Amino acid sequence: MNHWSILYRGLLSSCNYGCTYCPFAKTKNTRAELADDAQRLQNFVQWVKGRSEQISILFTPWGEGLIRKYYQEAMTELSHLPHVKKVSIQTNLSCTTNWMDAVHRDSFALWTTFHPTQISLEKFVNKCKQLDALNIQYSVGFVAFKEDIDILERLRASINPNRYVWANAYKRIPNYYTEEDILRIERTDPLFRYNTMHHQSLGKSCQAGYTSFTVDGNGDVRSCHFIDTVLGNIYTHEIRDCLTPKSCINATCGCHIGYVHLDELNLYHTYADGILERIPSTYRE
Repeated sequence: MNHWSILYRGLLSSCNYGCTYCPFAKTKNTRAELADDAQRLQNFVQWVKGRSEQISILFTPWGEGLIRKYYQEAMTELSHLPHVKKVSIQTNLSCTTNWMDAVHRDSFALWTTFHPTQISLEKFVNKCKQLDALNIQYSVGFVAFKEDIDILERLRASINPNRYVWANAYKRIPNYYTEEDILRIERTDPLFRYNTMHHQSLGKSCQAGYTSFTVDGNGDVRSCHFIDTVLGNIYTHEIRDCLTPKSCINATCGCHIGYVHLDELNLYHTYADGILERIPSTYRE
């Protein structure tokens, strides 16, 4: 086991956007909470620096990380480490982009989300063009409400055709999409159908807890964000000893950052080096 994919989620729980469906909309951490999150993030960076394994990292904060300078600095530093193959983050792209000129392009990428109720398509597309000018790898997408499919198509038509546009399915209403809806969305995101279902996962082989795992702000390690069992702690255990091949203990898996690691779906082949930033290999520049 020479390569780890790590999903890090610290204490940050604030966001500058106000999406109605999000519990962290327009929330703010205190200065003390932000300072605590920054210190824990730096602890994680130092731990990564001390490892010898090949490591890829996806930051999945409960909120927006890139408006915080300490996240920008941590990602820049990590991108230059020779054993870090990839560092990425889920972001609404509301941050400035000039700081990205300092990152190592080969190991830095973004998973960006367009929020139609918070920013105009024109302004968001301009941000994407800034990433293109900086030669930053990124994917972009949003929740595909049926009334917004036309916006998805406009987004696809407005940005670099070599960039992957994904669509997250709205799954709170059973049978929300007709087959015609799905086929239409697949013209933008050919992998959309994977996201429309809760994959049967109980007892099935998964890389989560073996080559992929999560780390929280305390350093606790779990197989994935959807399993509560703590396997160990990166600061108090030799975490290599806690990672073994595992079968899923949940009945289903319906989130991309979970099911992408199910062996039977073979999505490691589909995404290859772009698995954490959600960029299929056919879209890599």
